[in-house]
Amino acid sequence: MNLRTAWTALIARAETRLLLGLLAVTSGVGLFAKLASEVREGETGAFDRMVLLAFRTPGPLGAPIGPRWLQESARDITALGGFTVLTLISLLAVALLLVHQRRRQAVIFAVSVILAEIASDLLKHWAGRARPDLVPHLDLVYSSSFPSGHSMMSPVVSLTLAGVLASGERARTEKALVIGGAALLVVLIGVSRVYLGVHWPTDVLGGWVMGLVFALVATWALALAGGPAKAPVAPVSREPHTPAG
Repeated sequence: MNLRTAWTALIARAETRLLLGLLAVTSGVGLFAKLASEVREGETGAFDRMVLLAFRTPGPLGAPIGPRWLQESARDITALGGFTVLTLISLLAVALLLVHQRRRQAVIFAVSVILAEIASDLLKHWAGRARPDLVPHLDLVYSSSFPSGHSMMSPVVSLTLAGVLASGERARTEKALVIGGAALLVVLIGVSRVYLGVHWPTDVLGGWVMGLVFALVATWALALAGGPAKAPVAPVSREPHTPAG
């Protein structure tokens, strides 16, 4: 394969990834819009109540299923998606990127997190959905319910950083572990919000969808900013030539 053929193949592969990314982003935004419309019209009420009550024991609705330690674990997990923890993680990530002279990636990551937080607040204000009133809240809440801020911001931070870390791994097993671990954390944070009774299930679904959209765009932008890795060039040995004789 000559250089021209290899370059053409590389461009075609990049265009395919871009088209697939745009399709995923467009689909995600469309799915969120449809879900938000159904939430505002009250069409998800039966589903939300069914799932929320599935996390409660029969009888007193204040008692969640599972042992006492599960409630404490749920609070610990949900804190990992809170504003304070995610802000600290984001600041540390930006600092590390700056230390490694990856300024453009640091700026892109910081801007992505800030824009996602602003979008989350605006969407909450637009939806104006009340928090669940079927069961007592097992965690403190202050804002509107849809979409879940924890469920939206955790993919933006966790999956985006996982993408950056995975890009530095060569083996597929390591890449899968990094991204899979981040995805599992995102799922557990979202489920913990419903388990604690502070979000309707569709709040979490909406947060996941928009969070994935932001994470996908941020990961793509970070990859472009980082550019392809360059292999170090070995120095050429220049030994003095000794004439034969």
